[in-house]
Amino acid sequence: MKRLIAIVYTSVCLCLFSCVSAQNATQTTIKTDQIAEKMLIYQLSNGAWPKQLEDGSVVKYETPLNDALMAKIKATTEKHATIDNKATSREINALVKAYKATNNKTYLQAAERGIDYLLKAQYANGGWPQYYPDKSIYRAEITYNDDAIVNVLNIMHGIATQANDFDVVDKSYISKAEDAVKRGVDCILKTQVLQNGKPTIWAAQYDQNTLKPAKARNFEPASLSTSESVGIVRFLMRLKNPSPEIRKAITNAINWFEATKITGYKFEKFPDGKERGLIADPTAVIWARFYDFQSNKPIFGDRDNSIKDNVADISFERRNGYAWYGAWPNNLLNKEYPKWLKANP
Repeated sequence: MKRLIAIVYTSVCLCLFSCVSAQNATQTTIKTDQIAEKMLIYQLSNGAWPKQLEDGSVVKYETPLNDALMAKIKATTEKHATIDNKATSREINALVKAYKATNNKTYLQAAERGIDYLLKAQYANGGWPQYYPDKSIYRAEITYNDDAIVNVLNIMHGIATQANDFDVVDKSYISKAEDAVKRGVDCILKTQVLQNGKPTIWAAQYDQNTLKPAKARNFEPASLSTSESVGIVRFLMRLKNPSPEIRKAITNAINWFEATKITGYKFEKFPDGKERGLIADPTAVIWARFYDFQSNKPIFGDRDNSIKDNVADISFERRNGYAWYGAWPNNLLNKEYPKWLKANP
């Protein structure tokens, strides 16, 4: 009898030890990523992420979490769900990479919730609003500004082609992403601005119903926008077997960049270090951020909703607080487009 009890006791102990060992083994295989863990906390109930919290503070994942910050995060509603300033696209990209590195399914699930949000937010005409579902002020406009839509399309293209770590996403998303890219490209082609019937580049924002260029903030007038257009052309050049329409859109945009470049000047601080403006430099090639639709002349907006044709005529605060000139198309013209031409003769 004692021997039987000893055998049973030993068996129970071995069983318990095996269960505990298995549980510990499972726990040790779940790795975490510090930034990804914070992204889970910031994710909104509709799957998106904010760029700012309810109190207006900017989302910074390097900021340590404390009770006060957690309260602000919890108070932030879906009204702040956006693709502006890389919000939502930044997190989705980071989370799929974190999943690949850790095999932590929580990260992949959060990324897929973000993808669901992007798919839901896309308009029937193929564009995306800057914010969704909030439609106040200019938030419902189709927004190329700061590469917002291009960032989303790069995610959809990654899913459709199973590239850039998006091969981990559930395969049911592939057909959805393919459709999103197709409609997104259609929107890009429809919104390329025409001058006397000839395609040029793109505006930064468009009315979501009429597809006509629209203004955003007071100092961001409806205009041709070089920075955003460079991002659009880069995306179009990523597409394999481009259609004649896509090739035409790329070529016309490149021709416009070539025709409007400003040589012999750079936009930097003057020697006194107080002001920014155009400084002579024979080696420099730049473009203005915004151009008039008809004349292709640079224009500059101010906080009072006025538009000037000289950067020196806008307020000191705006003159020194915005990227009015830049070399955005340089690499595109000198390296990327020639390389694309060789691959797509």
